[in-house]
Amino acid sequence: MDEIAGGGGKIIKAEVPLSEMFGYSTSLRSATQGRATYTMEFKHYAEAPKNVTEAIVSSKGK
Repeated sequence: MDEIAGGGGKIIKAEVPLSEMFGYSTSLRSATQGRATYTMEFKHYAEAPKNVTEAIVSSKGK
């Protein structure tokens, strides 16, 4: 995570799994009284961690 000061605010750059971004917009706006914004940009595919893979496989088997 990188934090960059600029223009009376802060820019935070981070790599986050897409699955963790659902609901982020609502949380961000609630925490900042609607003043903050964000953008997302695809970077790369990566193998899911073993615990995530196991959770997906077990949920599909039910």
